[in-house]
Amino acid sequence: MNLLEKIRNKQALVGIIGLGYVGLPLVLRFCEVGFAVLGFDTDAGKVELLSRGESYIKHIPSSRLADLLVAREGRGRFAATHDMGRLSEPDVLIICVPTPLTSKREPDLRYVENTTRQIAAHLRPGQLISLESTTYPGTTEELLLPILSNTHRVGEDFFLVFSPEREDPGNPQFQVNTIPKVVGGVTPGCLEHGVALYSQVIERVIPVSSTQAAEMSKLLENIYRAVNIAMVNELKMLCLRMGVDIFEVIEASKTKPFGFQAFYPGPGLGGHCIPIDPFYLTWKAREYDFSTRFIELAGDINTNMPYFVVQRVTKALSDFNKPLNGAKILVLGIAYKKDVDDNRESPSLKIMDLLKQEGAEVSYNDPHIPRCAGMRHYPHFDMVSTPLSEDVLRETDLVLLVTDHSAYDYAWIADRASLIVDTRNAFRGLPGKHIYQA
Repeated sequence: MNLLEKIRNKQALVGIIGLGYVGLPLVLRFCEVGFAVLGFDTDAGKVELLSRGESYIKHIPSSRLADLLVAREGRGRFAATHDMGRLSEPDVLIICVPTPLTSKREPDLRYVENTTRQIAAHLRPGQLISLESTTYPGTTEELLLPILSNTHRVGEDFFLVFSPEREDPGNPQFQVNTIPKVVGGVTPGCLEHGVALYSQVIERVIPVSSTQAAEMSKLLENIYRAVNIAMVNELKMLCLRMGVDIFEVIEASKTKPFGFQAFYPGPGLGGHCIPIDPFYLTWKAREYDFSTRFIELAGDINTNMPYFVVQRVTKALSDFNKPLNGAKILVLGIAYKKDVDDNRESPSLKIMDLLKQEGAEVSYNDPHIPRCAGMRHYPHFDMVSTPLSEDVLRETDLVLLVTDHSAYDYAWIADRASLIVDTRNAFRGLPGKHIYQA
């Protein structure tokens, strides 16, 4: 049985490398339609948890995992390992590893490159490799292909595609199977195999002409959001100076039934995509002697929003004759977005760091993140979530709302906090001159 037949008959063993917010939902989906899945992760502790059927991602219940550890009718079996020597076993290998930025805002592809070299060391004829990690156009053919084709022929011995992840953690409106999947192949045969694979688990697959087109499509999606968020962030700063409510303006504007899509301002960008991905294209564009001025301007505005928030905190305290230095500040929400337990690249972390540098006494509350420690950019952080109580609010000089979790009772907080700075318009409509927008 050849690889295409194995895929179409759900007889292919699927290997997923990187069992995080992208990889783990893929595990569930492939198992649910009947594929056997072998998950790979370098974190032995994570592998041990998953092997016991325990989820470490809040919106993925452990019960879904536990059910897949044993074969059941109509479902595949799941196993997890940190042994990369087993990379020759799966018929399909899907790469879902991080693609962060270096300290100089340049692509950091060490995780992708190291994974590719490990795959190459165990590559056998009849395997399909799919890269899902967001990256610049050209990565699949310029980085992965030379490593993998050293002893094997692409399109004949093995197949290589790029298919960008489109996960939106915590969004109940979209599941893995309902989010259309873009796929680009190195050769027509590669594309055929990629489309066949994802058609088994995704309702709509969109083939494109090349891996470069697929890579660029993901960047366009995120750059579109980054640029529009930067624009509305800039307008928010202007509106505050003019005495105009930007949120009222947005609500009015979005009543137009065509030609307008609402974007909302905030304290800065967070997560593993939007704050990072645009700079991958900016970096790659330099190779073509091209300056991506729009992207860089948007990046500057969004990157500086935490500094603006600190300015608003300083202003609010000053209005009540209190200095920032020595002020007790409680940050509400350190997740990068509402109702998730993920604080990667969260603007809250930058804001807390800036406040501490100014001498403030900073604590936080987040119902989804009980502890904040060991962050990549903030290794000195080791904090636990402060319980939200009347006594805590009474002793706090200023409450800073950064992430508007649904669990917060905003009316209750507004009634007990002496001073509030709100970056999300979560306290809208509540009375009091002690509530500031930021």
